[in-house]
Amino acid sequence: MHTKVVWVLITQIQSIIAQAARLRNVSATASNQQSSRSHAVFCLHLHGVNHTFNESLDGMLSLVDLAGSERVSKSGVTGDRLKETQAINKSLSCLADVFTAIGNRQQHIPFRNSKLTYLLKSALSGSGKTLMVSATAFYVLL
Repeated sequence: MHTKVVWVLITQIQSIIAQAARLRNVSATASNQQSSRSHAVFCLHLHGVNHTFNESLDGMLSLVDLAGSERVSKSGVTGDRLKETQAINKSLSCLADVFTAIGNRQQHIPFRNSKLTYLLKSALSGSGKTLMVSATAFYVLL
C-alpha cells in the first residue's frame, strides 16, 4: 500500500505513522510469534527555504522496518503465509543484490528488481546517506 500525504504539523505525521502501524500485517509462525509479514517504508520529504539568500533545499528521510527473513522449512507456513514469506525473502535478496552491486561499483544497480529497492533508490544512490540499525534475535534448537 502506498499513501502520499502533505503535512504541516508534527501531529499529522504522528497520526499517519500510527495508522500505518495499525495496517501492518503481523502473524505468528513456528519461528516467531509476532512475525512482520511486510516491510514498512516511511519517507519524509523535506523542503526548506532561506528567504535571505533566496535559496531552497530539498531532502528526504526514509525510515525502513524490514520484515525478517524466515526459512520456510522452519517457519511451518502454508498458503498465503507461504507466499508472504517467499515475497519477503525475494525482496531481501534483491536488496542484498543492490548492496553488492554498489559495493562492487558496478555500472548497473538492480533497483527495479523489487518494489522495496525501487522505493529506496534515492537513499541508496547518488549523494544519499544510509544508516542501518539491526535488531536480531536467535534461538537454540534442542
